[in-house]
Amino acid sequence: MSKVSFPALSRVAVCGGTHGNELSGVYLVREYLRRKHNQRNAQESFTLMMVMSNPRAVQQCRRYTETDLNRCFTRATLRTATSFKRESRRLISTPISDKTPYEIVRSQELNGLLGPKGSPEAMDLVCDLHNTTANMGLCFISFSDSDWICLHIYRHLQRELATIPVRYIHFDTPKNEAYSLESVGKHGFAMEIGPQPHGSVRSNIFVAIQEGVEQMLEWIHLFNSGTQFEGGSVEVFTLVKNIDYPRDPETRAITAAIHPDLQDRDFCLLHPGDPLFLSFSGETLRYKGKEPLYPFFVNECAYYEKGIALSLARRRRVVIPSIQCDRDR
Repeated sequence: MSKVSFPALSRVAVCGGTHGNELSGVYLVREYLRRKHNQRNAQESFTLMMVMSNPRAVQQCRRYTETDLNRCFTRATLRTATSFKRESRRLISTPISDKTPYEIVRSQELNGLLGPKGSPEAMDLVCDLHNTTANMGLCFISFSDSDWICLHIYRHLQRELATIPVRYIHFDTPKNEAYSLESVGKHGFAMEIGPQPHGSVRSNIFVAIQEGVEQMLEWIHLFNSGTQFEGGSVEVFTLVKNIDYPRDPETRAITAAIHPDLQDRDFCLLHPGDPLFLSFSGETLRYKGKEPLYPFFVNECAYYEKGIALSLARRRRVVIPSIQCDRDR
């Protein structure tokens, strides 16, 4: 592939606390703000904005207060005044009022601060920090497998972070249907790291995400300074499907847990016939898929309410071109 040129990444946002009980991002943003990093970067190549995305949920140390903020950034949701029907937990189109969920109002504020989404005024890069209870290491999560900026940053972190595995998860969703905060930027990804229990902070996980952010910022400075990054190939995990827990058909209560042979084995290949769940009555339930796939978000605590026991991905190689900043654009 031939070299591709991009404008400088002059405005960068790092967000934490989109989920208020995922504390690595919360404390990292607080630490940067304490150092007064919400200003021009020391190398003068870009402006760095640190954002506490959901301050009300952070204050309560809850994932969200009324609805999941990280599902509120589709273009349709941002374009339409939206309210929340509490009795059915459905989003419906009505004028925003004092009954509109805080997270819906906050998504509009964040879109104004970091976007508007899809506009020339949007942040050049948005990185949103998250924790998972699953044993996933550090993962980039993106709606694109052809955003060369994000894929080059990912490859840089793979090379520079020696203490934790770094992977790239691709959700194959059209840009206008991308629902999470990082999709507001021209380029963007979530930086997901675990395992860490929600509502707590582990020093090794904090240090790893701190190093990840610092290496990302170093890459941006090198890029803006004119460094050419050579092309090659990278490994990408593309989401194929989600699997729910077995449930009682009447009560919808779960009837099994993740099997011990699968627990904490995110990104270890799952073959047809491998143990998947262990029922509460002691029966082993096996994977009935037709092809081997890679599990991730295995037994993620926050996904019980979403009906997801684990996600399955297909691994592939993506060829990326050489890139360089066009400082005349």
